[in-house]
Amino acid sequence: MQFEQLQKDMIAAMKARDKVRKDAISVLVSAAKKAAIDEGCRDDIKEELVNRVILKEVKSVKEQIDSCPAERTDLLEEYQARYDIFMEYAPQMMSAEEVEQFITEKFAEVVAGKNKGVIMKNVMPELKGKADGSVINQVVAKLCQS
Repeated sequence: MQFEQLQKDMIAAMKARDKVRKDAISVLVSAAKKAAIDEGCRDDIKEELVNRVILKEVKSVKEQIDSCPAERTDLLEEYQARYDIFMEYAPQMMSAEEVEQFITEKFAEVVAGKNKGVIMKNVMPELKGKADGSVINQVVAKLCQS
């Protein structure tokens, strides 16, 4: 996701007077700006950084939904609306089959050793932000067993 696109969508939500959408996108914009400042690239916010921030925010709001008491329907609705908006901007993640194919093609010699720690150490930097860590972990565990 391009940072400029996020800003344009936030402005469009403001003009449409869509407070829920504006607030959700505003969270993403401010988190991306903060991450850029922390990494020292305030003026040139890369797409990879924005995607990483979006995934972090998705995970955070998912935890809020999971930990929210069932009787607090107002909060649950707010969190769910924010989650749905974040998912519109989240990068498409690889499926378990795609992850398995990627690992077996690119890391065949590492997989042959069947050492889960070594495989994860080599694979995670390549798939960070492209696939869910738990999916990668499951695929690697399956490959080590076979």
